[in-house]
Amino acid sequence: MSILALSITRPGIRAALLSFSLIFGLSGCVKRARHVVTHEYTNEQQTTTAAPTLININTASANELETLPGIGTGLAERIVEHRDKFGPFRRPEHLIIVRGISDKRFRALRDLITVE
Repeated sequence: MSILALSITRPGIRAALLSFSLIFGLSGCVKRARHVVTHEYTNEQQTTTAAPTLININTASANELETLPGIGTGLAERIVEHRDKFGPFRRPEHLIIVRGISDKRFRALRDLITVE
């Protein structure tokens, strides 16, 4: 038997080796902090300085709705048709009911529209 095999059988050394391997073995599993994205701060700063004019989706024409990002001619017409058929939108979130307005698209429009 080797000296290493004899020393591992002793309880004190076994515990020391186990604690040593746990301490240095788990240190590699520590998650690192992610880098902070600086462009989010600059976007927030830009939106607070330039206050966009809100478009009322209950009174806006199709041409006015087309000025919103991601809203083309067809989608603007569908919004107006939905409004004419079912009445005014009670909340901006109800715009999601219109075919072609996804959750992602609505999140892009949320700060640009209003319902009055």
